[in-house]
Order: sequence, then C-alpha cells, then structure tokens
Amino acid sequence: MPHVDIKCYPGRTEEQKQKCTERIAEVVAETMDCDISSVSVSIRDVQPDDWKATVWDKVIVSEKEFLYKAPGYTCE
Repeated sequence: MPHVDIKCYPGRTEEQKQKCTERIAEVVAETMDCDISSVSVSIRDVQPDDWKATVWDKVIVSEKEFLYKAPGYTCE
C-alpha cells in the first residue's frame, strides 16, 4: 500500500533516482502513517517527444480528479 509512480525526462543518474526513492518512501510512510516496508516507488524515464501522449494526456488530464499537485505548465 501506497505506491508512488514517478515519470520524468531521462537524464537522472541511478544515484539520484535511488536518493529520490528513499526520501519519497520516508515521507510517504511518515505522512500516511504506514510502515516504510509497505511503500513502493517506481521511476520511469519518458522521452520529451512522448511526454504529451504518455503522461500529459493519459495521466495528468484524464485522471485530474486524483491530482493533488497540478503542474505549472501545459502541453497545449
């Protein structure tokens, strides 16, 4: 139980991804009042040319009722 799915442009190192994962898992466990062993985190690189179709349209726009933090950009 909680799962965090991060999508970002390529270019982060494995070390950056691991550090981000650890910090996010800690914050999620603390704020959602669960054991850190219950938290899972995935990070997927998405090419800039694929961002609109893969992330903007399929996740951000189509699931906006679940979005607690909206991006400060548009893909229009």
